[in-house]
Amino acid sequence: MSKPVQIGNQGPVVATSAMTIDGHSVKADRTFEVVNPATARRVADAPECAPSQVDDVMEAAVRAFASWKVDDDARRRALRAGADELDAAAHELAVTLTAEHGKPLRDSLREVATAATWFRWYADLDLGEPEIVEDSAARRIAVYRRPLGPAVAITPWNYPIQMAGKKAAQALRPGNTVVVKPSPYTPLATLKFVEILQRVFPPGVLSAVTGSSNDLGRWLTEHPLTRKVSFTGSTGVGKLVAASAVPDLKRVTLELGGNDAAIVLDDAAPELIAKEIFARAFVNCGQTCAAIKRLYVPEQLHELVVDALAEYARAAVVGNGMESDTELGPLNNHPQQQLVSELVDDALRNGARAAAGGRRPDTEGYFYRPTILTDVDDGMRIVNEEQFGPALPVLSYRHLDDAIERANNSNYGLGGSVWTSDPDRGAEIARRLDCGTAWVNTHAITLPHQPFAGAKWSGMGVENGRWGLHDFTQLQAIHTAR
Repeated sequence: MSKPVQIGNQGPVVATSAMTIDGHSVKADRTFEVVNPATARRVADAPECAPSQVDDVMEAAVRAFASWKVDDDARRRALRAGADELDAAAHELAVTLTAEHGKPLRDSLREVATAATWFRWYADLDLGEPEIVEDSAARRIAVYRRPLGPAVAITPWNYPIQMAGKKAAQALRPGNTVVVKPSPYTPLATLKFVEILQRVFPPGVLSAVTGSSNDLGRWLTEHPLTRKVSFTGSTGVGKLVAASAVPDLKRVTLELGGNDAAIVLDDAAPELIAKEIFARAFVNCGQTCAAIKRLYVPEQLHELVVDALAEYARAAVVGNGMESDTELGPLNNHPQQQLVSELVDDALRNGARAAAGGRRPDTEGYFYRPTILTDVDDGMRIVNEEQFGPALPVLSYRHLDDAIERANNSNYGLGGSVWTSDPDRGAEIARRLDCGTAWVNTHAITLPHQPFAGAKWSGMGVENGRWGLHDFTQLQAIHTAR
């Protein structure tokens, strides 16, 4: 363990300086710096995994797979015990996560709780094997789902613990072993997460390695012992992950970018929907793949909706995540702050107006004021690209068919939503959205029993529910002649 590191006014945070390989804490010859986005200062150092250590972690995963895949009851017990360990360590994990990510502490606590929820849900899932597709005088055909082997989980910086927990739960239950590689922007909480879970999982079943460049991800995805890659991140990097897995025909699940559109219908009440729309657009400071990124509003409601959203944006408390009244923290990293600023500035130069925000505050850290943009056109970058930050363009429409066409006119297809006083009508419109998940009167809500998948450039495969577990398995048919 490293020594406590003083983090501005946040107090000490104990950050692990070791990876977990074959159940052991393993250091590296080199380290890289991790920055607190609220202060733009170093919070701690993380280990830089060497190629030889990639071999070590994958070989350990293979060894563990031989016994881990055999006993489903043992796996269920371990997942339940793992959830209990996460609950017990929630504060420690949350403080570390807030220090490296920037999100409010209560959101970090909620993220740890989500990981524990997924562990318990998959532990309780009845796998229902085998599926008998024929049982006749001529033959019996039974279909089983077999684990694939060592799986690599590459997680993003926006929800590192949540995504590590979700991927691990879905992979571990059917008998795979897992190696987690977090983003170099947020490695510390994930290292601690995996270290804590060594108390309940056998050596090699769940490991974690970290690195500061794309090399580590490439080494893991190309490694001959890797049988499955589950990646959450940008579309550009996802394409590289898929390409690196092709030569060895590795199974791949990709949960990629989104440019989610929300459509307000003409029967909606702005005073009733604005608060929830703001919350679902600015969740995690807008750094959520399935957050609302574009909002289409009928002309007659446009001004009312913009004014209501702007009021929430101006009232939002932006600050250090360790301060109890903070509602929105900083952006996680400087490149992301620059991108949001660039997209907003581009819109303002091209005729958009900031009803609220539109600038960086004059403070240290990677903060950006919650921004509501109006007088926006579809051709603007802030509409066409994924801003992944606290800026929401609000566009008007006259005809609903036009709004649906504009909402679907994107390379992305992760999520979308419809806002209305008539839920049945909303559901009918939602079915016309070209996306993996369409919500009515909410957005960006995921549940362990609800599948989550993207259309078009937003991904391949599926996560969550029985469907997500199946993505970590191989079908095997046993055909017995009689």
